[in-house]
Amino acid sequence: MNWRRLWAIVIKELRQMRRDRITLAMIVGIPVIQLVLFGYAINLNLRGLDAGIADQANTAGSRALVMDMLATGVVAPVARADTPQQLMAMIRRGRISIGIAVPPDFERRRIDGRELAQVLVDGSDTTVQGAAAQLAQVPIDSAVPDTRAPMTSTPPGGRISVVSFYNPQRQSAINIVPGLIGVILTMTMVLFTAIAIVRERERGNMELLIATPLTSTELMVGKVLPYIAIGLVQTSVILALGMWLFDVPIRGHVFDVYLAAGLLILGNLSLGLLISTQAQSQFQAMQMTFFVFLPSILLSGFMFPFAGMPKVVQWMAEVLPLTHFLRLIRGVMLRGAGLWEMWTDVLVLAVFTLVMMTLAILRFRKRLD
Repeated sequence: MNWRRLWAIVIKELRQMRRDRITLAMIVGIPVIQLVLFGYAINLNLRGLDAGIADQANTAGSRALVMDMLATGVVAPVARADTPQQLMAMIRRGRISIGIAVPPDFERRRIDGRELAQVLVDGSDTTVQGAAAQLAQVPIDSAVPDTRAPMTSTPPGGRISVVSFYNPQRQSAINIVPGLIGVILTMTMVLFTAIAIVRERERGNMELLIATPLTSTELMVGKVLPYIAIGLVQTSVILALGMWLFDVPIRGHVFDVYLAAGLLILGNLSLGLLISTQAQSQFQAMQMTFFVFLPSILLSGFMFPFAGMPKVVQWMAEVLPLTHFLRLIRGVMLRGAGLWEMWTDVLVLAVFTLVMMTLAILRFRKRLD
């Protein structure tokens, strides 16, 4: 063992690492990203869930009850409705997670001691069910003043019921399996195309492509098309196993499921191509893919509740295609919604694909340097 030669190898590796910007970024960036995400962005204590309110009674007592629910901080009002049916339609479209329905005979129910209100919950997200249970603990007597009885009387009690839809048994597989479609497609599709152009350079095929009359657009689109079929096959495998092993339902149209998967596949493939135009080697492409996959799985709402994240982090997560796909796939499979009811997420995925593909085509040059 020659310590001088050994030290020379160590110095050589350190210098090579310093020149490799991607590796250097992973050395510093991964601990920083994980620390920030887990310490700041991820919060299991849900607050500010989007809620719709249908106060059919509209009395002083009903308004006081609703205000007391809002005071818990668990929900934040984003929509008003006239009937519980309208609240259910909003939940199905994914516009709200919780609906508060107060019946028109609220005062009579309060006097009789019957059920005063219902909390309608989107049970396709099990974490929302647990947070909504806190609303049933609102103290009725303090929240609802007795405007009819004398001040010396004690107002009769009442209760708030929580009604969960789409997954009342709180089976985690029903919530996880649809999301797994997006996670697996994100991991594989981005990686496959991220190494596509780099692999051509490393194997010496780029010289042959340079000699052909192919345009940059034709080459990029041709690289993407085969992987669309692969992604749809992966989607079919996950759906079949989810239905067979875990009884995961498909309440919406199967065509909408595949259309949503196709939008995510195109978005991920175009993103992978953009990474491929930047990476100098397949190893670098894999490293850059990791920087996309880590925020996607943590911030999209797959592992941790989206509503528990700070607003700034939510705005960042809106850039990720997996965030919008999760809303689409859970809406179609678990709530029976149609893609046309969630057109904003469809539009975002389409625009994302167009922007990423355009950037990839503009950055790609048919040359070896």
